[in-house]
Amino acid sequence: MEEVPHDCPGTSSAQAGRGAACQGCPNQRLCASGAGATPDPAIEEIKEKMKTVKHKILVLSGKGGVGKSTFSAHLAHALAEDENTQVALLDIDICGPSIPKIMGLEGEQVHQSGSGWSPVFPEDNLGVMSVGFLLSSPDDAVIWRGPKKNGMIKQFLRDVDWGEVDYLIVDTPPGTSDEHLSAVQYLAAAHIDGAVIITTPQRWAERKSCDEGRSFLIDAPDSPATLAYRSIIQRIQEFCNLHQPKEENLISS
Repeated sequence: MEEVPHDCPGTSSAQAGRGAACQGCPNQRLCASGAGATPDPAIEEIKEKMKTVKHKILVLSGKGGVGKSTFSAHLAHALAEDENTQVALLDIDICGPSIPKIMGLEGEQVHQSGSGWSPVFPEDNLGVMSVGFLLSSPDDAVIWRGPKKNGMIKQFLRDVDWGEVDYLIVDTPPGTSDEHLSAVQYLAAAHIDGAVIITTPQRWAERKSCDEGRSFLIDAPDSPATLAYRSIIQRIQEFCNLHQPKEENLISS
């Protein structure tokens, strides 16, 4: 396909070839016919690339500010305490990359080699990749539409030279977004081992986490892990429904 506009709705969208953003696009007729929705060849390339990664874990949250990225960093460090365990931490929160700051890696840069992008290594057995390493300043804002985010995640999964890895921890953005859809689409064929859903005790945060978990598991391939997560999410939802908040007058007049 030829170059697409920045506000392209995507070939899998119901608006493909029909939306206002499609007017004047050289691919409009192709997308409207449905031919543009053929499987992305990158899926097979990523599947082949991921053969060197034993376990793939997504870290999710229903809302922001609940400690998802902090947990991802701690999990990566904890797994890397075993010097014989190779760990990779991938930050796909494209518009809010916080992993470089949390890991103390601000100012680090990614280098290109013949085998792909080389991640940043804070430890010999822990590699980190984030769009934050590609910015000229940590204060730069990343304002990208879905297709461009999708392309960056594809490039991370296909072109980063992780080497032989025992655990790939993927730190995702809060909520459900293009980044999640892309991660599931590209990693489903390579098998996602599971997901960790981070929440706080507030009822709104718990409910958002339940919604996030259900949305993710709709597209996740069936496995013992996904069956277990569905059961956990259902129990959390039942708990939320049973424990409705009530008003109490704590100070008598």
